[in-house]
Amino acid sequence: MSSLINRAITSDGSARMIVAQTTEIVQKAADIHKTSKTMTAALGRSLTAASLMGSLLKDRDNSLTFQINGGGPGGKIVCVSDYKGNVRGYCENPAVELLPNAKGKLDVGGAVGTQGGLIVIKDMGMGEPYVGTCPLVSGEIADDVTRYFADSEQTPTVCALGVRVDNDHKVLSAGGFLVQLLPGAEESVIEVIERNITMISSVSQMIASGMTAEEIVAAVLGGTEYEMFDEFDIDYVCNCSRERYLSAIAGLSANDVKDLCEKGEPIEAVCHFCNAAYTFEPEEIMAEYAKKIQE
Repeated sequence: MSSLINRAITSDGSARMIVAQTTEIVQKAADIHKTSKTMTAALGRSLTAASLMGSLLKDRDNSLTFQINGGGPGGKIVCVSDYKGNVRGYCENPAVELLPNAKGKLDVGGAVGTQGGLIVIKDMGMGEPYVGTCPLVSGEIADDVTRYFADSEQTPTVCALGVRVDNDHKVLSAGGFLVQLLPGAEESVIEVIERNITMISSVSQMIASGMTAEEIVAAVLGGTEYEMFDEFDIDYVCNCSRERYLSAIAGLSANDVKDLCEKGEPIEAVCHFCNAAYTFEPEEIMAEYAKKIQE
């Protein structure tokens, strides 16, 4: 099965909802980065959040970078999404494992920490990117995304994220949703959604139980008139390539290129997102550098 995004909007335009089922994406990320159970949950929630937020972008060349760093032992988490919700990401310390929290759940907040912040960078392909920030609420990520939308985009939002991992590190379920109130939202619609949200199960439980996106939307928006208007596949997608890395290395300063090449040994570059390794001979780097300075 592929990962999916589904979207819905209330008939009166009061609210919209985006649901992402990301079990396969999170499993790919866990396999690539060999994450512990706790860090699978932390990275998986972040990937899901980035995918949901990226799917709000307008154009094909837009991208969104989601960075969360709370000073916890898991270190910084970085995820990048395109406008469709395809996503990639990494965490600094993927092997960190913590005891369950007081609720008996994976201690994502303890791994992430709460001393730093969330940074969202939107590259609209128009030069200077938009950068939004907010302090962390809990390090559990969903609360922090909700705070981000309130602080940086002034959009009342409910974010739910969840990842379930078994003792063999298999991802049993992963996903999340955003519910956002739109300008002029009717009070009656707000009341229905607020009541529904207090009654639903966790999003990871809903996905694990086999609920479809349409059923999750019905659980949250039920009691209002709404329309499902979009569904598309999403995946863990890295856009790295040998050519991109060679161009990046050759784009360094003259002194940096010289320092890299003066030993005459091959240079290896490893992608943070997919762990692909690319090897370059010094002569190849120098030739690419010479070509760049002539352009």
